[in-house]
Amino acid sequence: MVLDTPATDTPLGRGIKHIGIGKYGSKPLPPDLLAECRIALTDPMTHPLQRGAFLGALLAKGPTPEEKTLEEVIGKGAFDHATFFINKVCPDLPGGLLPIATKLVRGANLQVTEAQQLGNYLFGEGECETFRGMAASIMRVRHETNEEYHGLMRAAEETFTPGFGPISCADRPLIQLAEPFDGVENSYLTTPLLAQFFQKRGYGAISLVGRSGGPKFTLNALDLYMHLGCQFLQSNHELDTPLGQFGWVLDQKALSPALNRWVDRRQIILKRPFLATLEKVLNPCHARVLVTSVFHITYQMKMAELAMLAGFDAVIVLKRGLEGSLAPSTSRSTGILCAVRTPRGHLFYQHFEGDAPAFASFRTETETVYDLPLATDNARLVRQFMNDGHTTDTDFDNRIRFAHALYGRGLDWIEGQLR
Repeated sequence: MVLDTPATDTPLGRGIKHIGIGKYGSKPLPPDLLAECRIALTDPMTHPLQRGAFLGALLAKGPTPEEKTLEEVIGKGAFDHATFFINKVCPDLPGGLLPIATKLVRGANLQVTEAQQLGNYLFGEGECETFRGMAASIMRVRHETNEEYHGLMRAAEETFTPGFGPISCADRPLIQLAEPFDGVENSYLTTPLLAQFFQKRGYGAISLVGRSGGPKFTLNALDLYMHLGCQFLQSNHELDTPLGQFGWVLDQKALSPALNRWVDRRQIILKRPFLATLEKVLNPCHARVLVTSVFHITYQMKMAELAMLAGFDAVIVLKRGLEGSLAPSTSRSTGILCAVRTPRGHLFYQHFEGDAPAFASFRTETETVYDLPLATDNARLVRQFMNDGHTTDTDFDNRIRFAHALYGRGLDWIEGQLR
């Protein structure tokens, strides 16, 4: 079922954007939008994913007395009786998922095995898209736990194509680079030059990329690597082939058709569900170090913890990169969290702040803003820097050198801990 209008323009789409903004920031629906959503919930042409995502966000937020009047089109008392609610909203849900659905509707967290069972269903192609949207929305608004991420991670790994099994042919330690797949709208990406930097340090670099699930659609790492004319990895068995200038690139479409299908779902439910985080920490090539980024500082440690669950020995997490990317900001407070797994399986970590004296020469008063940057221009800058060590864009050059210094400091610390 395809939307005839943009997902953001439907009544439920606007409702999702209004209430699905996190458990501490959600606001009640205004009366006029509430009335439109009531009509949309009864419309057979309403997309089931949006119906589920809207109701899931409403449940996770906690419906106000006015919002509870939506029971008129669901069933009297539905918001207070989880099993009744599920039976009304998701009549085609497989019976085996009813206990998990009930827990989610009641606001409870899932155990690892339950989350894995849920993940197997979410990544499948069975009936009840409404529940897929609802489950993703509930967990997104109330925030997913590490146990839930662990179970969903196991389910995602089961969807990998056969070429990404337990065997790796790499002849050197691998570093995986992964930033948000929705990319940027006002800056240039630096990912290939970071990959080249890590390769010069003796690692094999793997960049994880994929189609954008939104909310940004201007430029992402997949676009950039395609314009650079790189070869995309199809199997772990290719890890023994000679590296290009920026290592290997793995497109999510080749890794897992099931994860790739979710990109279309994410564009319909609008908000960034668990996959926006999970897809960055999956470790299909058995890399030793993960280099990733977060925009919200509170997620730095969570990303480090998830990296350990995914089998990485170490991780570097950039905070407040440009638009959440791996490119560090030169004007705002930025920095990296480095963490390693101790022999006992614990997390040992160290912060390196971007405003430290060692990085003072890279700092600027403001950032250069590029309006709707083009992949062709980004690729041209990357090639220039790779070949000449500089470009015609001094801001771009300064950011690359800052990135090399910052990530290099983090890698020095990690190597010292892993010896």
